[in-house]
Amino acid sequence: MELGLNGKIALVTGSSRGIGRGVAEALAAEGCDVMLTGRDAAALDEAAAAIRGKGRRAAIAVIDLREKDAAAKLIELVRREFGALDILVNNAGSTKRGDFLALTDADWEDGYALKFFGHMRLARAAWPLLKERHGSLIAIGGTGARKPTAQFTIGSSVNAAVAAFTKCLADRGKTDGVQVNCIHPSLVETDRTRRRVKAEVERTGKPEHEIREEIFREFNTIRFGTVADVGDLVTFIVSSRATWLHGATIDLDGGEIPVL
Repeated sequence: MELGLNGKIALVTGSSRGIGRGVAEALAAEGCDVMLTGRDAAALDEAAAAIRGKGRRAAIAVIDLREKDAAAKLIELVRREFGALDILVNNAGSTKRGDFLALTDADWEDGYALKFFGHMRLARAAWPLLKERHGSLIAIGGTGARKPTAQFTIGSSVNAAVAAFTKCLADRGKTDGVQVNCIHPSLVETDRTRRRVKAEVERTGKPEHEIREEIFREFNTIRFGTVADVGDLVTFIVSSRATWLHGATIDLDGGEIPVL
């Protein structure tokens, strides 16, 4: 299926590894040039090499989007390297789990600093470029927004805020010609997930397959997702095949969320 993405310019945050890297590589495979961002220079170089191996241009920005001026600096780098922007994937951000009464103000501030304020500032800085090219913005949230739990108070709150903010941007996008959508992935097989499994194996002494089965039951999902699952959905949404998909929040969850 021709997706009409050849020659498009994409910015994917948090793209040194995990979901962000998977999304960046999926877009490159469909012909996009990509700006990669993160805080690990070595991992970004590796991701950029993989994209160049697909015959596409790649540039990296070692940057912390928690910083208030980071978004403006990043968009200036995009202008300098590529001269335009067609696709923004706001993916960066993780939040701390734990007992609500033990989580500190600093934990909450850090959770919102990157995954909400980082997304907001970057969307604001990138909007003029996206408007010029009738581009697309996708926010990566998480199913915690749809299924809040006691151990995920920060993540559930932040992801819900990301989804609401994205819906507001979609309303603006109807006027400015920018497509805006949000994806809530469930548990995806990444280094972070593997660390979680390993920690439970060490804590309980149970074999890994039992821990994984327990997590499947906890999340009520058919399997762990993969970075390719997320990357494939992103490439379709921003493609010429999905221009009527606008203002949607999509649960990519293997059946985790049981309600409409």
